[in-house]
Amino acid sequence: MREVLMSQASSLPRPRVLLSGLAYVESPRWHDGRLWFAHWGTGEIVAVALDGSSEVAASGPPGLGWSIDWLPDGRLLVTGEDLMRREPDGSMVRHADLSGLAPFWNELVVDGRGNIYVNSIRFGFRAGAPPESGIIALVTPDGTAREVAGDLEFPNGMVVTPDNKTLIVSESFAGRLTAFDIAADGSLFNRRTWADGLAPDGICMDADGAIWAGAADVAIATGRADSPQGAVVRVHEGGKVTDRIEHDQVIFATMLGGPDRTTLFLLAAEFRGVEHMDESVAARTGQVLTATAPTPGAGRP
Repeated sequence: MREVLMSQASSLPRPRVLLSGLAYVESPRWHDGRLWFAHWGTGEIVAVALDGSSEVAASGPPGLGWSIDWLPDGRLLVTGEDLMRREPDGSMVRHADLSGLAPFWNELVVDGRGNIYVNSIRFGFRAGAPPESGIIALVTPDGTAREVAGDLEFPNGMVVTPDNKTLIVSESFAGRLTAFDIAADGSLFNRRTWADGLAPDGICMDADGAIWAGAADVAIATGRADSPQGAVVRVHEGGKVTDRIEHDQVIFATMLGGPDRTTLFLLAAEFRGVEHMDESVAARTGQVLTATAPTPGAGRP
């Protein structure tokens, strides 16, 4: 059934390059009139305008695997070994103590009530360690932290619906998007598969409730010479795919932004395998791409 739905998807024009010559690029966020992203391998947080002008706007950890978002009061959050917060004077302080839950933190999203959801894969991915069950932790506005979901197969990008009632997370190793209902106290319950047969990493949601996520049928998965290196699809709950964009590099993350939130930002780079990630970073193949989306963005981030 999925193949039938995929074949009916509208193939959108190839995206245009907004910024290039980057290392690994992840965690795109539309904030304060620009696209911000984590520039992995450089310790930079970069902001780029729609005209392509960019600057290093803040600092992040030096390595890979971290993300950014903002508190409702405008202070920047950065993951890594800790969940850090940037103060108005530019100093970085620990926002919450997560050390008892996991040693390293990947993606995060802040909902409309100021609750922070942050996830961890809980194993040494780059070191070749065997996979373990990942988790999602909740940090409430008073700084209290607790685990709210477990048994996740490489949790990655997350979105929260506009009504703050549903959280959807990429389970990258399972090839699916998983949804949870959000309780009044921020707890997650009613776990269910939202869509599968994908290759989701960083994701975003639009006003129709569809999600832009990585497609599974690309060269990195199939090994076929005629497959694109990267592709993203616009998928609805249940798995119906309506739109598709292809690119000659792996697309790691998506974000809807711009003045009317119809600019789809795609973060891409050449992927040479986990064992060659330092080589890939040094090659500076990273790009920020743009395309016009059929429906504006919604929800968070």
